Amino acid sequence: MKKIILTGDRPTGRLHLGHFVGSLRRRVELQNSGEFDEIYIMIADSQALTDNADNPEKIRRNILEVALDYLSVGLDPKITTMFIQSQIPALYELTAYYLNLVTVARLQRNPTIKEEIKQRGFETSIPAGFLNYPVSQAADITAFEATCVPVGEDQMPMIEQTREVVRSFNHLYGDVLVEPEGLLSDNEVCLRLPGIDGKAKMSKSLGNGIYLSDTPEEVKKKVMSMYTDPNHLKVEDPGSVEGNTVFIYLDAFCKDEYFEKYLPEYKNLDELKAHYQRGGLGDVKIKRFLNSVLEEILTPIRERRKELEKDIDSVMKVLQDGCDKANAKANATLKKAKDAMKINYFDDQEHNIKDYFQE
Repeated sequence: MKKIILTGDRPTGRLHLGHFVGSLRRRVELQNSGEFDEIYIMIADSQALTDNADNPEKIRRNILEVALDYLSVGLDPKITTMFIQSQIPALYELTAYYLNLVTVARLQRNPTIKEEIKQRGFETSIPAGFLNYPVSQAADITAFEATCVPVGEDQMPMIEQTREVVRSFNHLYGDVLVEPEGLLSDNEVCLRLPGIDGKAKMSKSLGNGIYLSDTPEEVKKKVMSMYTDPNHLKVEDPGSVEGNTVFIYLDAFCKDEYFEKYLPEYKNLDELKAHYQRGGLGDVKIKRFLNSVLEEILTPIRERRKELEKDIDSVMKVLQDGCDKANAKANATLKKAKDAMKINYFDDQEHNIKDYFQE
């Protein structure tokens, strides 16, 4: 069996460091590993519309922003197929068939959906499209016969729901769909990067993110405003690294080689943490170090993006070619599904419906 990846993002804004550490960096590693036969990355505009139906322009203007972020971090269209969800009609037909295999009660029990309903204040009036989000995602994953779906821990219930859909379909109609596995990061820090304000999640809506396309000045301003240890009032005070946003970011991004370059009095992050914990190390110093670390990450991304922005037509061509390839793949899966369900009325010569009148 081929090893195939399917993953993606909702185009509700530019991508930030939370996306980078949680998924983008890992996607580039997987792409460059040579271990996978096919890789598909979806700009999930239809899913974004489930809670942005009143503002489609927001989704439209962010399609290219997300595509630029993808290409800037190193995703290669020669290896990775990037496409726009709404341009793949087969996904909606598969969703319609899968909806018959899932109960409303099961969708409402999905932990990810329950949490997101709460976050968006949908408790009394849940859009049907939003509630059906796991079924739509099952269609996305199975359409590309994905064996592996890189996700954050909070998305694992969605993968399990896809697996349930696959089992139900295959039980009824034969062994047609591929059952996927969720792939979590092996770095616990990368599962969810907090916002610069110390809140559990970096998000566009909270305005607490550092974006891949931020200028050096914007990054520095955000880093210097970061939440640290509220009890570390003086330089000489002992400080806590637990729950300290600056150190969480350093855990996610820092390499020993950066100390030699920017902070040579320390060999590694453990030494820096120990000094902070015993006192005598100020927040400003560690924030300046973090800013240098982040610039090591962001500068090449920023430079690639500037080059890409000079030729937006080429970026559009990447998306168009990706959609063409994605349509071919999804249509092939749809045909297999319809053949198994025996609803291919004009193509199935073995089970032609006119035979019912000739018995």
